[in-house]
Amino acid sequence: MQAIWNNTVIAQSDATVVVEGNHYFPADSIVSQYFKPSDHSSHCPWKGQAQYYSLEVEGKHNADAAWYYPEPKDAAAKIRGYVAFWKGVSISD
Repeated sequence: MQAIWNNTVIAQSDATVVVEGNHYFPADSIVSQYFKPSDHSSHCPWKGQAQYYSLEVEGKHNADAAWYYPEPKDAAAKIRGYVAFWKGVSISD
């Protein structure tokens, strides 16, 4: 699977985990130079507290376009260390 934004592959893996229709990519599969920490966070009742990354590719910025659960609840333990995307990031195989 590939995550693509601004015509650039920002993550690639054969080991994604699908939860609620979102592909979660292993942290070691992301191209870290494109990911900038964000102060944004959100809460899911069954997964826990999510933290976000913004993307910066070829001079374009996509705020809070990737998220992850640093300490997921037990029900979501399989996505610990994985990153998912939205806000125009396309996922393809």
